[in-house]
Amino acid sequence: MTDSKPLRHFLNLLDFTPQELNGLVARATELKAMHHAGQRHTPLTGKTLAMIFEKSSTRTRVSFEAGMAQLGGSAMFLSPRDTQLGRGEPIEDTARVLSRMVDCVMIRTFEHASIETFAKYSRVPVINGLTDLCHPCQLLADMQTYTEHRGEIAGRTVAWVGDGNNMCHSYIAAAKQFDFTLRVACPDGYDPDPDIVALAGERCEIVRDPQAAVDAADLVVTDTWISMGQEEEKARREQAFAGYRVDRAMLDRAAPHALFLHCLPAYRGKEVTADVLDAADSVVWDEAENRMHAQKALLEFLLG
Repeated sequence: MTDSKPLRHFLNLLDFTPQELNGLVARATELKAMHHAGQRHTPLTGKTLAMIFEKSSTRTRVSFEAGMAQLGGSAMFLSPRDTQLGRGEPIEDTARVLSRMVDCVMIRTFEHASIETFAKYSRVPVINGLTDLCHPCQLLADMQTYTEHRGEIAGRTVAWVGDGNNMCHSYIAAAKQFDFTLRVACPDGYDPDPDIVALAGERCEIVRDPQAAVDAADLVVTDTWISMGQEEEKARREQAFAGYRVDRAMLDRAAPHALFLHCLPAYRGKEVTADVLDAADSVVWDEAENRMHAQKALLEFLLG
């Protein structure tokens, strides 16, 4: 009898080594080329992915569901109405039961502690589809997108403009794991978690002036100013972030070869202007597609 594959989870970028992460990015590009060429690749035939959504989503659901189908497996969507996660039944009991019936679990939820508890009691790999703390699957897609257009991101300079939110946290982790310099421009009071900033050491710098952050940057990234659950803060946040809108004048301060990324959905005229979002140096549509291919590489790695 052969030894079974060690159980691995993907809850944040630090769960994998830099070599593993770069391998996933390269494999995602291979899988993308195979898909575009019409080549069938079904290593996960007979495998089932359970997708638990406590936060709604378009890209996360479609990318995981379509990706799993392309790999020969199947995926089931579980809304808050369909599960007892954190509501009545303890999370650890849900994990114990569900992981006896499926081969992998993807969770998109609010509290990061919930997914950590689930993973602790799960018998199968658990993937973070987004928590309030971080969004590691999106970073796989972002790194794939930059690499496809400009080559390795190691040694480059990235500017994050906006809220110090879960996406910002994942960019800080990516700076450490993919070896690039990150300038985070955010208003006072909206900084990322200082413990997460400390993880990146000298690779991450917090600045207040978004123009200075973007100067000569190779990649400029932003996100919505108002995340799910923050709707009541809309007016206050829009006032605080008024000077952090990525417009053409700001992006023109970046390096001539710079790219623009946004994980979407984007609110045109708020965190980014329409002319930036739709320009040639904006690769957000490739970025959105690459969620599927990067996650296929991740599923193949965890289950193959």
